[in-house]
Amino acid sequence: MLLGIDPRASIFVLDTGRLHQETYDLMARMMSRYRMHYEVLFPSAGAVQEMVRDAGPNLFYASVEDRHRCCGVRKVEPLRRALGGAAAWITGLRRAQSPDRSGTPFVEWDDGHGAIKANPLADWPDDQVWDYLRAHRVPYNVLHDRGFVSIGCAPCTRAIAPGEDPRAGRWWWEQDTAKECGLHVSANVV
Repeated sequence: MLLGIDPRASIFVLDTGRLHQETYDLMARMMSRYRMHYEVLFPSAGAVQEMVRDAGPNLFYASVEDRHRCCGVRKVEPLRRALGGAAAWITGLRRAQSPDRSGTPFVEWDDGHGAIKANPLADWPDDQVWDYLRAHRVPYNVLHDRGFVSIGCAPCTRAIAPGEDPRAGRWWWEQDTAKECGLHVSANVV
């Protein structure tokens, strides 16, 4: 959609170093199909090395705090770099994704990044997303065909059963916690 509006739009991807191979395959299909390139942002190698040295490669299983540390190093800090100096950013957040996202506005002020955050698909239900993808032949992550609804890092994402909460496949070992990584917090409705 964005490239249809502005073919020169800047689109970035956060590569945590722990993504599913299917996610990289999708990136390649998108780049080929739309003749575009992503700006790929990686976590700081030094920060990852220090974190793994201190707490191990799978620290996220130990506690919510350790999982937040991992997400902070691998996702939140690279996003901060990506948005440095940006006046606005656009996300694919939707109210239908989880009860915690049910109040997602179309536009909000992102205090954490000092920028306007636009969520143009906020009111799209799942069926509308899939209808659009099919109608426009937009490539999608094949993990969706295998029961993955929310896709993130490989060790932190699993398929869900029919009827399960859409975010149940994220950090499933955690009980009664908000299933967010820190990318979409600290925002106020504009």
